[in-house]
Amino acid sequence: MKMKLNLFVLLACLILFAASCKQKSAADENLAPGVRKATVEEVIQTSNYSYIRISENGNENWIAITRQEVEKGKSYYYVPGIEMNNFVSKELKRTFPSILFVDKFSDQPIVAKITVADSAKGKQEAIQKEGVKVEVAKGGISIAELYTNKEKYAGKTVKISGEVVKYSADIMKMNWVHIQDGTSSNGSFDLTITTNDVTKVGDVVTFEGTVTLKKDFGAGYFYEVIVENAKLLTNM
Repeated sequence: MKMKLNLFVLLACLILFAASCKQKSAADENLAPGVRKATVEEVIQTSNYSYIRISENGNENWIAITRQEVEKGKSYYYVPGIEMNNFVSKELKRTFPSILFVDKFSDQPIVAKITVADSAKGKQEAIQKEGVKVEVAKGGISIAELYTNKEKYAGKTVKISGEVVKYSADIMKMNWVHIQDGTSSNGSFDLTITTNDVTKVGDVVTFEGTVTLKKDFGAGYFYEVIVENAKLLTNM
């Protein structure tokens, strides 16, 4: 009787173990293409970024994300972004020999909202902000107009206004600004701008810069349309 009981307990344990392994395997198998899993070993917070030392398959690397709360010792999922070598953090007064700037970072398995194409680009899928309605600047164009007639504006200087929905400072010696104005063309509503000027999320801005098509920065960061070397004209 005792032996039967022991066998029953052993069998129950094996079933539970197999079930847990199956759940873990299913989660891993359902990850979006390009998603990786790592454990946080160290977190350094600054005003704009969270610098995170991660361990993955016995290797350690540094990644940087837009500042958020991150728990040491916890596992997270991310999509690799732009790799910067000998990156200098002015705020930390520290040089990172190699660091990845990451858009998509989560404590939950990333299984949705990232398509194969998005993962290949290495960029986070843009989310359209509700309630944004910014008037076209005098002598300027809307985001919808730019995307609709992008070939017409290629290589030309344009003036464009919008609300800042994302701001990433000092990457590749530039500040990266994403704006939206409430207009869209064939699903394109978010415009990336590179500039040396400073702004912040929530500001309503007007930039003037040069339109570039099919811009490839490497590391999978490819833009069909981008406004480069822009000057900040107004900031409200």
